[in-house]
Amino acid sequence: MTGTDTTQDYAVQIARLDLPTKVRLLSGASMFTLAPEPSIGLAEVRLSDGPTGVRGLQFSGGRTVALLPNATLLASSWSADLLVEVGQLLAEEAMAQQINVVLGPTINLHRSLLGGRLFEAYSEDPLLTGKLAAAYVHGMQGRGVGACLKHLVANESETERRTMNSVVDETTLREVYLLPFEIATYESNPYSMMAAYNDVNGTPATEHDQVINHIVKGEWGYRGLVMSDWFATRTAAAAANGGLDLVMPGPDGPWGAKLVSAVQSGEVDEATIDEHLRRLLRLADHVGALGAPRSYPANLPLADSAVRRQQLKRLAAEGMTVLTNRDGVLPLSRGQTVALIGRHALETVDMGGGSAQVNPPYQRSVAEGLRALLGEAVSVADGVEVRARPTPARADCLDAAGVEVTLHGANGAVLDTRRGSTATTLVGFDDGLAGQVARIRIRTRLTLSGPVEVGGIGAGHWELAVGGQHVHFDIHASEGGFGEAVLAPPTSTTRVKLAGNELVEANVVLHAAKPDQPLSGAGLFGLIARPAPRAAAAVIADAVSAAAAADVAVVVVGLTEEQETESVDKHTLHLPGAQDELVRAVAAAARQTVVVVNAATPVIMPWVNDVDAVLWVGLPGQEGGHAVAAALLGDIEPAGRLVTTFPVEDGATPAWSVTPVDGDVQYREGPFIGYRGHFAGRAPAPQFWFGHGLGYSTWDYSSPVLEPGELAPVVSVTVTNTGARHSREVVQVYLRPPSADQPVRLVGWAHVMLGPGESARAVVQTDWRMWRRWDTDAHAWASIEAAGGHLIVARGLGDVRATLDLPPKVGT
Repeated sequence: MTGTDTTQDYAVQIARLDLPTKVRLLSGASMFTLAPEPSIGLAEVRLSDGPTGVRGLQFSGGRTVALLPNATLLASSWSADLLVEVGQLLAEEAMAQQINVVLGPTINLHRSLLGGRLFEAYSEDPLLTGKLAAAYVHGMQGRGVGACLKHLVANESETERRTMNSVVDETTLREVYLLPFEIATYESNPYSMMAAYNDVNGTPATEHDQVINHIVKGEWGYRGLVMSDWFATRTAAAAANGGLDLVMPGPDGPWGAKLVSAVQSGEVDEATIDEHLRRLLRLADHVGALGAPRSYPANLPLADSAVRRQQLKRLAAEGMTVLTNRDGVLPLSRGQTVALIGRHALETVDMGGGSAQVNPPYQRSVAEGLRALLGEAVSVADGVEVRARPTPARADCLDAAGVEVTLHGANGAVLDTRRGSTATTLVGFDDGLAGQVARIRIRTRLTLSGPVEVGGIGAGHWELAVGGQHVHFDIHASEGGFGEAVLAPPTSTTRVKLAGNELVEANVVLHAAKPDQPLSGAGLFGLIARPAPRAAAAVIADAVSAAAAADVAVVVVGLTEEQETESVDKHTLHLPGAQDELVRAVAAAARQTVVVVNAATPVIMPWVNDVDAVLWVGLPGQEGGHAVAAALLGDIEPAGRLVTTFPVEDGATPAWSVTPVDGDVQYREGPFIGYRGHFAGRAPAPQFWFGHGLGYSTWDYSSPVLEPGELAPVVSVTVTNTGARHSREVVQVYLRPPSADQPVRLVGWAHVMLGPGESARAVVQTDWRMWRRWDTDAHAWASIEAAGGHLIVARGLGDVRATLDLPPKVGT
């Protein structure tokens, strides 16, 4: 393993503690903190979710923090340097809040494209994922903030995620799903990992002796800490013996007195407890929570500072990917008139749902970004409805005073008053209140006028007063428990007519969980307010008129947090609502049509041959609108390459269903996920291959050469920029083994940046781990058979530029 670990073995500190104290330290002290122990110099360790921003210690309504582009957009840069910068940025955001550990990166793979949480994970390829994760960890831990690889392992879908069993053969588990963790472990020495909710081949991930003890801690020599996902741990003795070091959250949980008893009865050896504690102390030592208190830098950039604005715009734009570009319609010219069309143009989706959500200082829409660059040359037309569920009132629907939320107990006492620019608040998760919430009051002023949809989010009896009108309704709790009450809470709406600047007040009496139980008081609550939706036909007619009057139509379509979210999987890759009909109608009327896809994961594009260009922009973060505008105009080249294969239709993929059958999700495709399965003919040819991306130039490849390397072969090739713009190229090398049971796989890549007409020699060092196979008979790694195989030099497997025959002996 790379990286040095010069810390002591902590035996002296451990010897000072009695058994109950040791066990107490191995469960969280709260939702996002670990307990201090002054007698050994251990300070509180503070953790935060962090896929796209460091939210802090509060799940909802916390500090204003920077909102980064989502993981697939960052990964589409195929740039380790960029991911180092992301790690450093997140470390600064963490240090500003004195957070010790950021819970990321997510390095599960894009197995089935229905996975609701894929937006948090880098790609479908284990090598690309592992290398980018290692870079992220280097950037973060180089600044003294711990990273956490998650979720160990085979955690690629959300349906029944707490009970489902991932059934994965030994070869696939080793060669595919464990590989990103192995790469990141060896190359960056992450301080922690997180065990998943699911079972793996019948054993809970939190007590998986084979994975945690034998592979991760044994074979890999991993010295870091393995924690549970939140509320994932089910047992005391089995989890402790299975290698889990830390149960989250706390202080209540499955360990405590039960684990103490298990040690006293001999079911768990106290030496096992000491080893868990040793790993916890090592983590604390690394992040400055053991011994002398660490200092934090002053004057770190604020989330809305100029340095953050420029940084986040660039990080987002560089990963955006040009999928098609007929006749060079992109980049747009500043002399053109533009009809900007679509709900996502006005309400750009900048982050996914669930634990990835943060409280950013602002979120810029594509309409704002493009108007900032083109001014009056841009006309804007709304698009069709894109959500099945009503959404909380956006900041632009509220006056400058924002929203006031007051939480009352059963006796009417005020438990908390919260003020901010968001129309939702979370109750019963990490409040730390003096009592249980029985009633909630929400007050704000709405800037909306005309027909308005208003309503409530969260289970309870609602009384809503707005514009002289009074509405009463009951919202009943769903059957999905607390997780659904937070991530997909129940709603109810009605329509009213408002004059503008109207005061709205909602009073919510929370329902009892059952007649003989106290109030549940848990979930997400908030106010719905938005312009009342119009009929799709009328919206499309307005869009067609706008498109016909402009030089170019830019239609922004995409997904929302309903599809790209923790806890819920998709059921289709088709765009929600009538967005396909909108694109077709605009394309028929416009001189030129550009489609911008505001989604983190693949969507079906039945209109792709009817439009002139398609730009995929992911979930681009708080500077999203400015980044999209910069990419459309070529101020920043969208030089991204796809990290996931885009299929032609639902089901046309090697792996599809995410719904457990009798509790099991069978990974029947084995190692042939994503592009590997498409290339082997196990799924139809895709719409766009993994690795595809046009950028804003054209390229010639010549004189490819295969040479031996220290650990694995090296490929070099001359690349020439044959276009008219300075551009970045990503040279990709794939191994095609001769055996049909071994899939094609990415083995390396390299970047070149060249001006028009310039040439350079791109050198790709292939990764030695991709030249091996898992021998199930020997339960060990063996060199892959190479004779008769090939190396493919490509711009994605849909644009192969050279094929090199392999000699009989290569690899490890």
